[in-house]
Amino acid sequence: MDTETTENTALNFAAAATTEQKKPPLLRVQLEGHVLLKIAKHSRENAAVHPVVTGSLLGLDVGQVLEITECFPIPIHDAGDDGEDAESYELEMLRCMREINVDNNMVGWYQSSVSGSYQVLEIIDQFISSLESLERCVCLIYDVTSSLTGTYGIKAIRLADSFIEAYREGTLTIEKIKTKNISWEDVFVEIPITVHNSSLAVALMHEIETPLVTTQLDMDRLNMDAAPILEKNLEFLVECIDDLKAEQDKLSMYHLDMRKLHQKIMQWKLARRNENQQRRILGEEPLPEDPPENEFKKPTEPSQLDTLLLANQMHSYASQISAVGAQSIEKLLLFEHLSKQEE
Repeated sequence: MDTETTENTALNFAAAATTEQKKPPLLRVQLEGHVLLKIAKHSRENAAVHPVVTGSLLGLDVGQVLEITECFPIPIHDAGDDGEDAESYELEMLRCMREINVDNNMVGWYQSSVSGSYQVLEIIDQFISSLESLERCVCLIYDVTSSLTGTYGIKAIRLADSFIEAYREGTLTIEKIKTKNISWEDVFVEIPITVHNSSLAVALMHEIETPLVTTQLDMDRLNMDAAPILEKNLEFLVECIDDLKAEQDKLSMYHLDMRKLHQKIMQWKLARRNENQQRRILGEEPLPEDPPENEFKKPTEPSQLDTLLLANQMHSYASQISAVGAQSIEKLLLFEHLSKQEE
């Protein structure tokens, strides 16, 4: 009896430990104000030369909230570097952060982008690699063009659990996508962001707050020159359509090769069946009517991952065009109303 009680107690402890290890879902990212300013400064200063810059995010994983309290940029290296310098730099920065008593727990990375251009294979590989050492990992995307329209221009994303499971199983074929019920909307998950400022920062802002007068920043918000942003997004959208057409051509070619292969197999079976009829007439043993395993080489089915990513990019570009266009129309209506009042 004592042995049975001991075993039940051990099982209960094991179940409790398993329950404790399972974390609740991530619902929100809390971003410190100075971290947002650092990311914006790093991205804008290098936008003309390096459209994509990256950096590491540090913080704390607290229940359903991921707190990002600090960050630092990653230096841009030449294409021929093997990445060891960047890794050494990152480890040294973490050591320095620890020495000055700053949060040094890696929670992800940030990178700059233009609309939806971040949705490429490299960011998925980075997520998969980071998840090997981090239980939770997010990427902050800072859109330089979006910030010019008067918005934050920043979003937090992660990979969907269903997509991670399918991606780790191998090539994303059409059959696997149907089985897992994955669409282009199931690749990335956007997490809500709240910007947090310390009490000292809030007090300082109240002290240096200027009187309610019109500033240059207020005038910049009325800028109606949206043509460069619209042109750039339309250009990216056309490129995505061309790339999507190329991916569809690959899939069509695969189906054509499969039909040709099927025809060859049917012809081979018909010839073997005729041969077996002759052998039966001659009293000989018939040969197998199924082709040998390596007789015909099956074409490789193209992965549908690029198609899913292109669909995400096209959605981002179209959303950006819609938002900028709507904002421009609102400004036109505002100026029209003001001009009528002056008359």
